[in-house]
Amino acid sequence: MTEETTGAAPVGRHVRVVLVDDHRMFRTGVQAEIGETARTGVEVVGEAADVDQAVTVITATRPEVVLLDVHLPGGGGVEVLRRCAPLMAAAENPVRFLALSVSDAAEDVIGVIRGGARGYVTKTITGTDLVNSVFRVQEGDAVFSPRLAGFVLDAFASTDAPPVDEDLDRLTQREREVLRLIARGYAYKEIAKQLFISVKTVESHVSAVLRKLQLSNRHELTRWATARRLV
Repeated sequence: MTEETTGAAPVGRHVRVVLVDDHRMFRTGVQAEIGETARTGVEVVGEAADVDQAVTVITATRPEVVLLDVHLPGGGGVEVLRRCAPLMAAAENPVRFLALSVSDAAEDVIGVIRGGARGYVTKTITGTDLVNSVFRVQEGDAVFSPRLAGFVLDAFASTDAPPVDEDLDRLTQREREVLRLIARGYAYKEIAKQLFISVKTVESHVSAVLRKLQLSNRHELTRWATARRLV
């Protein structure tokens, strides 16, 4: 995320935010850049590094906005959205979600929007634009980085819009997580640690992914994922 200095926050402008990202240094950077309440009006009331932590912190703090990474240990951003659906649907003080991710893949964007997020911005966003995006989401607007809105418009142009990728649509959320980590070069033991599952379970997921995608080995899988910009 590009650093940019903002002026003092307008009088009365205030939003409570939770940061959800599995990279501690990134959370620290976001906190330093936008979390100076007197300057930006943003108060960071909690942080989380995986799905379970996120649900616990969000439930306990009830922020106005959650900055949510898409790829998280424990089920990803979509799982956080699913488990926090009652908070999003609350009649009073609903919790709103803004995806903040390095990925600009259509499948990721549409997945979290379908899950209930109000917008999606990439981590190249400036501090000023991120603060403005947070306040817009707080007010109920939908916010997207340039070109990402097109993915959503295409996907929701009709009620019977086809899946973004029929092959990907065959995979479960956990299989997609394993696929991405394999494609990034992680060993089975590292994937098991990241996702809090056993090595044997990782092997089962990899076998299922290869079978569903009709691929022979992890090298073919890596090429397949790279071609779809899933890595």
